Amino acid sequence: MAKVRIKLQSSDIDELNRVCETINDIAKQAGITIAGPIPLPTRKLRVTTRKSPCGDGKASFDRFEMRIHKRLIDMPTNDRVLHSIMRLSIPRSINIKIEMKD
Repeated sequence: MAKVRIKLQSSDIDELNRVCETINDIAKQAGITIAGPIPLPTRKLRVTTRKSPCGDGKASFDRFEMRIHKRLIDMPTNDRVLHSIMRLSIPRSINIKIEMKD
């Protein structure tokens, strides 16, 4: 039986969890059991810059970090469920990828 794998990633964890909950609710209403949302390791992007614009003076640094959170959802194929998932309004900060697996 074919499966559908949905990969979600975002820097905003609250919106990511909200979209995962709506996908879970859609699957529960259709009577489909899903595996997930499985949290994948968070990717941390770090940038360190000097505070001083000219480069002279104290060696003080600013450290910036951006975290990218990922979730994975597996479910069996169902046309009605997939159609309603594709019609969801997903925020721009979330990257979604839907794959068909054998």
